[in-house]
Amino acid sequence: MHDERRRIEERAERLHTQRVKPAVHAATVPFEVAAWQAPGEPVPFEEAAAAPYEPFATDTPWGPPWGTTWFRLRGRVPAGFAGRRVEAVIDLGFVGDWPGNQAEALVHLTDGTPLKAVNPLNQYVPIANPATGGEVVEYLLEAASNPDILAGDFAAPTPLGDVLTAGDEPLYTFRRADIAVLDEEVWHLDLDLQVLRELMPELGEHDPRRHEIAHALDHALDLLDLDDVSGSAAAVREALKPVLSKPAHASAHRISGVGHAHIDSAWLWPIRETKRKTSRTFSNVTSLADEYEEFVFACSQAQQYEWVRDNYPRVWARIQESVKKGQWAPVGGMWVEADGNLPGGEAVARQFVHGKRFFIEHFGIETKGVWLPDSFGYNAAYPQLAKLAGNEWFLTQKISWNQTNKFPHHTFWWEGIDGTRIFTHFPPIDTYNACFSGEEMSRAVRNYAEKGAATRSLAPFGWGDGGGGPTREIMERARRLRNLEGSPRVEIEHPDAFFAKARAEYEDAPVWVGELYLELHRATYTSQARTKQGNRRSEHKLREAELWATTAALHAPGYRYPHDKLDRLWKTVLLHQFHDILPGSSIAWVHREAEAEYARVAGELEALTAEAIAALGTGTARVFNTSPYARAEVVRDGAGAPVYVEVPASGSAHLAGGAEAPRPVTVDGGRVLDNGLVRVRIADDGTLSSVYDLRAGREVLAGQGNLLRLHTDLPNYWDAWDVDKHYRNRYTDLLDPSEITVVEQDPLLGAIRVSRSFGNGSTITQTITLRAGSPRIDFETDIDWHEAEKFLKAGFPVDIRAPHSSAEIQFGHVQRPTHTNTSWEAARFEVSGHRWLHIAEPGYGVAVINDSTYGHDVSRTVREDGGTTTTVRLSLVRAPRIPDPGADQGRHHLTYSLLPGASIADAVAEGYALNLPLRVAEAAGEPRPVVSVDGEGVTVEAVKLADDSSGDVVVRLYESRGGRARGLLRTGFPLAAAQVTDLLERPLEDAATDGDTVAVELRPFQILTLRLRRS
Repeated sequence: MHDERRRIEERAERLHTQRVKPAVHAATVPFEVAAWQAPGEPVPFEEAAAAPYEPFATDTPWGPPWGTTWFRLRGRVPAGFAGRRVEAVIDLGFVGDWPGNQAEALVHLTDGTPLKAVNPLNQYVPIANPATGGEVVEYLLEAASNPDILAGDFAAPTPLGDVLTAGDEPLYTFRRADIAVLDEEVWHLDLDLQVLRELMPELGEHDPRRHEIAHALDHALDLLDLDDVSGSAAAVREALKPVLSKPAHASAHRISGVGHAHIDSAWLWPIRETKRKTSRTFSNVTSLADEYEEFVFACSQAQQYEWVRDNYPRVWARIQESVKKGQWAPVGGMWVEADGNLPGGEAVARQFVHGKRFFIEHFGIETKGVWLPDSFGYNAAYPQLAKLAGNEWFLTQKISWNQTNKFPHHTFWWEGIDGTRIFTHFPPIDTYNACFSGEEMSRAVRNYAEKGAATRSLAPFGWGDGGGGPTREIMERARRLRNLEGSPRVEIEHPDAFFAKARAEYEDAPVWVGELYLELHRATYTSQARTKQGNRRSEHKLREAELWATTAALHAPGYRYPHDKLDRLWKTVLLHQFHDILPGSSIAWVHREAEAEYARVAGELEALTAEAIAALGTGTARVFNTSPYARAEVVRDGAGAPVYVEVPASGSAHLAGGAEAPRPVTVDGGRVLDNGLVRVRIADDGTLSSVYDLRAGREVLAGQGNLLRLHTDLPNYWDAWDVDKHYRNRYTDLLDPSEITVVEQDPLLGAIRVSRSFGNGSTITQTITLRAGSPRIDFETDIDWHEAEKFLKAGFPVDIRAPHSSAEIQFGHVQRPTHTNTSWEAARFEVSGHRWLHIAEPGYGVAVINDSTYGHDVSRTVREDGGTTTTVRLSLVRAPRIPDPGADQGRHHLTYSLLPGASIADAVAEGYALNLPLRVAEAAGEPRPVVSVDGEGVTVEAVKLADDSSGDVVVRLYESRGGRARGLLRTGFPLAAAQVTDLLERPLEDAATDGDTVAVELRPFQILTLRLRRS
């Protein structure tokens, strides 16, 4: 037989695209269209309904960037449409090939009822099925003219990312608004042809099934009357039935399809627009659920549900009904799909607490899994935190984006730093916006790493980010692929059902230990430094407010714990941990608002803390220590004078407490700081020429310390997201200070200021401070940053042969090799950490502490003298221009520290100390700390009152050094009983008590939540 595949495939393509598709909506009449441009920000429906509308013609430009145009559509169904399926078809002037992140609209009835959205791949609104003819139709469309920020393919920065700079030129041209008949036979033929045409080229060249499909198409299309597509469609479909009804092979891969609409809570649009995106997409989803009884839609992010509840009550009611019917599946159990690396440990716990509680309260459903398809890597504490929140499974997609190494599993057990394991799946379809195309089906089978051991994978389907979610076309494709030869089997089902089946057939899945590091988007540890600093400050201020509010609730009669305020502030911080806000990958508008929100949160938390301390009564000046570790430290009194104090962990002490003053600090020649513990020498170029540890009798540095290096930084593609390895190859060392001067010389502290100017008018002023009684050297840094496509690092070459570095993460730390033996290690050229990182050789270690920095790198070289230099470099600030052309521009204030002779325990304690400065305030009496702990490695992370307003005290603690720990927790109040709870403060078991003490025993990095009932 002659090979006629090319002729057949080209014939099928032309007839399908040029004849069949245009006939789907062949009979149409236009609406009468009028428009009203809303001034400024979006307005309520009632205001838009009463606005003055003016006639509007199709093919007319509309929509300034970030504007809202309301269109009024009026029409009547023609009598000739009676008995047919009639719908509105609306094209706002959709552009490009991205179904989200552009023009979209919510369609309302005249009474304000939202019907569904109009999106690029979802342009219809049902009118009647069947129509009687003569129906009067009137809609109001709330159309958003959101710009496509990445339309230039990262070629150049754009001002469109902020309403303040975007201008007012119209972005779109209104193309169509028709009342149309959906010719269902033609529509189904269109879908039959889609599925077969896409399946055919994915089959092997010598696969008989491929040829069978080709010849079936050829013969069937002979029956298509080009002059009467509608009248001949049924005959074509009948001819295709045999080839569409052949069942899949018994060994065919099984795909569990789950409806999905990945909606970033902010990204290339502001939060206010996400609130509208959710309403549009959720309207579509609930409408689709009415058409397809097998449809199941998985939706995460409790914050988005709350927005819909508060702003679109009718859509909210439809969601609740869909949940009851089992067609809507709340998943994820987090407040938002947060970044997987940057939020602190307690913040990740609260993501689960607030998310899961929302779903329990509003739907009576406790979610079972963590749904994080799009975060940029996942910290190694997640398995334990997920399990403590009551989760059984974990899903993500993003690791498939790895730049260098292909992750070896799709279904596996993920083991965290404490040994907890959670069943985990990466969909091999490699997208969370699947549409069940032939290419996607083939890819899922081809990629699937578990062949031979397991048989199934999950596919989230639907258009995200404002694309409208799943569509009826996708559902129809799924029906055709349910049992079709040559394709994997597709079944729509709840993700819980998929995970139950996957685990049942693959209980002995392989184990991956430690972090899930994404070999891409490494710059998200640094971009938008002020946003990251706002998060770090907020997390610690929340800890502080909760601790002192709890103290006041226990010791101050009449004081009421501010449950509602703390709940609201936590939710604000959790929202801004979303995986495009905190990582710094959003537009300017988002980060401008984030910085303002963080300032507001800081002000409110300061007021709450001051109010709690004031409730303890006015007396003498006291020093309050929010850290879980006792401190002997230099603090400034109300007049700014240094005072040396000793303060218990989570407690307070008199400012003039009589602590014995340590050996004084000397400043020699304006270049040397010495406190008897360390001696610091500053070179003429402003770097550290020496840090000598007087206790150990050894030099710490093996080169210029605190070397500020300015790198050229232009990644290959994702500017705000990525730093590519070639950034290292071109740089300038900042070695020309404009001033080096002594700014403080006191027995309790000495400080030398180094100022520099460089680049495009940028300046850095650093105050290098050494305090009495502490080996910690602080670098208080003020940066006025005006660079573009640059990356600023601060480096410390240390004379230590460290086989690995240790970096703090949530509730513990991870170790990473300092060598690059394998491609996996080489790919970790930029990594993240929290308050500290530590390097050591047997007998000696050094820590680098920070108050707002996450990105860093650690490398090592061997010197000519045979010694090893391990270099730690902190990533301070970047200057990407896409998607925010002004990213990081302006002023930054941050502090980092070098801690010679440090153990892991020292790093933990000093990390808390730098991030939780001592607070001086007036208070009466000496209230006992709410809790105190005896036992090395047992660290208190949170102290608060129980969320149920019972008055019980909740304490979360963990083992922080990586070893086993035993200790006693003592309460500062009469203790009646203690329980071990999950993160949601629900009891798991009774804790052993003796009077006012609780015995604690922890495995390495174990997290323990205790609920303490007062007598």
